[in-house]
Amino acid sequence: MSAPVLVVVDMQQVFGDPASGWFTPGFAEAETGVARLLPAFGERVVFTRFTAPRAPRGAWVRYYEEWPFALVPPDDPLYDLVPAFRDTGHPVVTETTFGKWGPSLREALRGADEIVLAGVSTDCCVLSTALPASDAGVHVRVAADACAGLTEADHRRALDAMALYAPLIEIETTTAILAGLR
Repeated sequence: MSAPVLVVVDMQQVFGDPASGWFTPGFAEAETGVARLLPAFGERVVFTRFTAPRAPRGAWVRYYEEWPFALVPPDDPLYDLVPAFRDTGHPVVTETTFGKWGPSLREALRGADEIVLAGVSTDCCVLSTALPASDAGVHVRVAADACAGLTEADHRRALDAMALYAPLIEIETTTAILAGLR
């Protein structure tokens, strides 16, 4: 296997702001976990961002009827990465879907066949990225303590669902991931 790439999923201001309708309560802890992982991966890091489409279609129309505050252009500050992860020089893959797996992320991996996922939310964007990546033959390691869900129960359920895909997807701690890189 080639050296793993750290994929940091959607560490955006909208999920870390307590005033946001999309606030993710464990965001600060996930941010700490991501910050622990970053130095060990050096240049092998890719960030992702969720943004609204210009014109929602299909089921997304109803989704944005429930979350109208989020129907803003992709360059709106709402969708910025948090300051600690902004302007790092690492690639940023932007998608209008919860799952970030696709041609852009595959290209950003530069041939790596293993990723470590961290970010928010475990029960949405992390899960939606992990499953299709593993189906595409990428070994996925999820840094459980560098992720956060909408609730602790949702976080746990998402981790449990991804664990069902072992050995394609493995759930680990940041400590175990860092130890395995040495």
